Amino acid sequence: MACGTLSRQQDATTVLPALAAGSELKTAVDALAKPLIDAGQTPGMVIGVLTADGRKQVFGYGLTGQPNGQQPDGSTLFAVGSLSKGFLADVAALLVQDGTLSWDDTLEQLLPAHTPLSADAKKITLLQLATHTAGLPRQPMTPQTLGYFVEYLFTGNSFYRHYDRTYLLNYLADFEAPAQVAPQYSNIGYGLLSYVLELHSGQKIDTLLQARVLGPLRLHNSSYAPQQLAGYAQRALGHAGDQPKFMLRGQPVPDWQFTDILHGTAGLYSTADDLLSYAAAHLQPGANRKLNAALLDTLHVRVDRLNEAAALAWNVDSIGGRKITYQVGFVAGYSSYLGLDTEHQTAVVVLQNSFNWANGAIGHSLLLRLPGAADQSP
Repeated sequence: MACGTLSRQQDATTVLPALAAGSELKTAVDALAKPLIDAGQTPGMVIGVLTADGRKQVFGYGLTGQPNGQQPDGSTLFAVGSLSKGFLADVAALLVQDGTLSWDDTLEQLLPAHTPLSADAKKITLLQLATHTAGLPRQPMTPQTLGYFVEYLFTGNSFYRHYDRTYLLNYLADFEAPAQVAPQYSNIGYGLLSYVLELHSGQKIDTLLQARVLGPLRLHNSSYAPQQLAGYAQRALGHAGDQPKFMLRGQPVPDWQFTDILHGTAGLYSTADDLLSYAAAHLQPGANRKLNAALLDTLHVRVDRLNEAAALAWNVDSIGGRKITYQVGFVAGYSSYLGLDTEHQTAVVVLQNSFNWANGAIGHSLLLRLPGAADQSP
């Protein structure tokens, strides 16, 4: 959970004809969303589209909650899970630009001197944390974690609730890296990244993110503290879907509260409107040159491979002859997707208030059909 890869999802391998603007786009979005709503696969869904001309369109379906709720729209708050990691990577890239940090800095240099670190943990670099190449697991599967995970399958309660700063730093004392380190998705790796950013900026990650990313991009409906946002009372409520395994689909799922070191990893709430603006900032530079450079830096592939090439928080796949840069998130009762086609200057956001593995495939399918400016008829 709180994961950020498509490894469990359906692949979007069939590329359909490109869509024209206007009613044809809405028809295509309806065809993706309405069957899921009608079949009870998810209570609600919001799909946002950024076309090559810079136009943003948002389509809402279903309800924010069951049995009562309203139709979600572009301003509806959703928990976005691991899309949070993209924002952390932005902050890391900015601190590297500032000279506060270097991608080659190691945990031995970055953490306080008294931190108990194994020989392998000492060698982990900032870049490895940001690209999931440190050899760290998604989460340590300790007996306590296993017990909480079994509980989650029946209740939806978080199985990350014991992973506080002390617990994770102690884990590093005995960490042994695998013989061959390859990209391996790690929630605790990004928890450590968040902690490092706080240590070396002197600010909490909430404050840091607001000052360096959310504020400059005018993302006014995104926060780790959703209770402080205007739309919190009307937010989308999480529901069971493909997970938790032993809860009925459509049953409400508890919100997850993350610990001090993990809330920056997967605790962000946002809206389709804000995420489309965030996507646009990666495709069309704004007035803030330093932020522009940091956002572009996060898109640069550091570990090239056939599937899920590793950029900074972003994955990059070649699908249907097109390069798709994307992030996904699954947390509590929510699914999220943010995909970019940097060549065609287009983007897609998909948000559901249920946990459904097919969420990313929906985003891929739509993104592959959006034409770039050169593909559109005059």
